[in-house]
Amino acid sequence: MSAVRNKNAGFASPEPERRRRARKIVAFLKKNYPKPKSELTYKTQFQFVVAVMLSAQCTDKVVNRVTDTLFKKYKTPADFAKADLATLTKEISSVTFFQNKAKAVIAAAKKVVEDFGGKVPKNAHDLQTLPGVGYKTAHVIMGELFDEWPGIPTDTHVRRFALRFDLTHHKDLNKISKDLEALVPEKDWKYVNNGLVLYGRYICPAHKHDCSGHKLTAIWPESRTIWPRAK
Repeated sequence: MSAVRNKNAGFASPEPERRRRARKIVAFLKKNYPKPKSELTYKTQFQFVVAVMLSAQCTDKVVNRVTDTLFKKYKTPADFAKADLATLTKEISSVTFFQNKAKAVIAAAKKVVEDFGGKVPKNAHDLQTLPGVGYKTAHVIMGELFDEWPGIPTDTHVRRFALRFDLTHHKDLNKISKDLEALVPEKDWKYVNNGLVLYGRYICPAHKHDCSGHKLTAIWPESRTIWPRAK
């Protein structure tokens, strides 16, 4: 059964076709990116939490440049909880939305200190009680720090490929996560975010280009004609 065009995602495929396509994509990701690992740099668990918070709508390269200096000063939740807001705001001013992020980082650090004994929570529900930590951030943290993958985090790369390969018709990141979780076996959730981030970062970037020779495009050639808007 062939796909038909859809005003939201470009095509609308029957559910069995979506499931088969999703599993072929995941098989490629498992083979090519077998050990999920963030490119954000950190030494302590809470530093990673901060790095992920700073990375929202910002590149890992920029975040790593900022944290290279930042993390020499701040190492633990207590360090960040005691930070002066004006000083921290200035120290992270190279990242997007730095003012809001500075407030969220300090608030999250205080909550970790006060409610979790200074330790990063080990479940997605508790992580999402931290200011500035939503579904995506919580699940990235769970995978990186605890090697647990209770869900599929959706960032801009995952969103882009989910729409390009007609695995969802949603634009909301959390709804896309739920669609992907329904299509991909739970044992393979760990490969989706990391694999698509790296594939999108180094092989198939967001700007419109000829990707007819790319391995994922070969799985569903129609994706060559679908270029979702950033928002």
